[in-house]
Amino acid sequence: MSNLMEDINLNFNRRDFIKMSAGAMAALAATTLPFPVSAKAPTIKATQISLQDCLTMDPVSMAEKSTYIKSAYDYLVKTANEIQDSNLRRSTIEILHNPAPRLMELYPTNAEKEQVKQRLFAAGYLKPSAATDEFLPPCKDPSQAVLPFYAAPGSGYASHHSYPGGLATHVAVNVKAALGFFNAYKEVSGFPMNRDIVIAAQTLHDLHKPWVFQWQKNGTSRTEYPIAGTGSHHVLSLAELIYRRFPAQVIVAQACAHNHPGTADDEREVVNWLTAASILAKQDAVNLGLLTKDGKTLPLPRRTEGFITHLGDHDWVLSVPSAKWMIAKLSEIAQKEYLMTDTDLQTQKFYAFRNYVFSQATLEQLYAIWTLKNEEALVDTVKTIVAL
Repeated sequence: MSNLMEDINLNFNRRDFIKMSAGAMAALAATTLPFPVSAKAPTIKATQISLQDCLTMDPVSMAEKSTYIKSAYDYLVKTANEIQDSNLRRSTIEILHNPAPRLMELYPTNAEKEQVKQRLFAAGYLKPSAATDEFLPPCKDPSQAVLPFYAAPGSGYASHHSYPGGLATHVAVNVKAALGFFNAYKEVSGFPMNRDIVIAAQTLHDLHKPWVFQWQKNGTSRTEYPIAGTGSHHVLSLAELIYRRFPAQVIVAQACAHNHPGTADDEREVVNWLTAASILAKQDAVNLGLLTKDGKTLPLPRRTEGFITHLGDHDWVLSVPSAKWMIAKLSEIAQKEYLMTDTDLQTQKFYAFRNYVFSQATLEQLYAIWTLKNEEALVDTVKTIVAL
């Protein structure tokens, strides 16, 4: 009898709960649907200059003039200062202040560059047609950065954050995202993770974009060459940390930025990047503890910091299409409002205009103005940045 009564009560409670839930949901829908939350477009804070002034201003100066770039870079330095391990904190901040390609101390002559090229080619990580100055960008002094971290673009000139200072805004978003995932998993699942590793790996995951995407005389950035199936900046950044003797756990987590070790195929890519980076740094990935003894997987068990770093490096999902659409829109504005020709759009005249507008407002904020307001508001915003 008691079992029967329990079943009746259970069924009653379930039905009652479903009815109450349905009623509550209907009431909630009736209450909230007529009042959608609206987002407010950002108000751009920029110093207006003339088109001629754009032509005389270099990309580094443009980045230094931007309040948004400064804010993003200051956040990165502040967060890096939160790293508890003193050696890791000091090394991370040193790179933020001077992302020098010290790796190139290993390659003082063309003969040594050719040797590593042949090693990478033999391992299947480079095409035979690759020139050494394609996968190893120009560098006059390995002790000094080619560009300040805060002045580099965030990617190639047709892709995300492709403006002076875009690297700082890109990495700032990724660090915030990675720490968001870190806190979420820690609070919900109690995952034991090392916050220092997450901060360092995410902050430095694109450390060699200033070297790879050097600004050119015409205002565009240098074209990137692939290594081991990904952009060379990723492998070169890993090689730099290997050369500087960063902790293996940080290097492995950073390697996961472009892919995760959740499947055999995905992990194989990460293994290839670490192997290629080790070749460039003239080290052995297994001996460094970056791979297992057979060289086929990451150290076991695979640490969660790598997955968090990978999750954090997804700013591109929004910023790549934003860049594509805003570059096209700015081209239209340049022709209609600033009377540029089709030919002008392929010259320094447009590139300088584009670099200044995007560095002062950022691609992402202009995209927000376009989506939350309208095209007229976008045009008006551009005019407040570069005078007609």
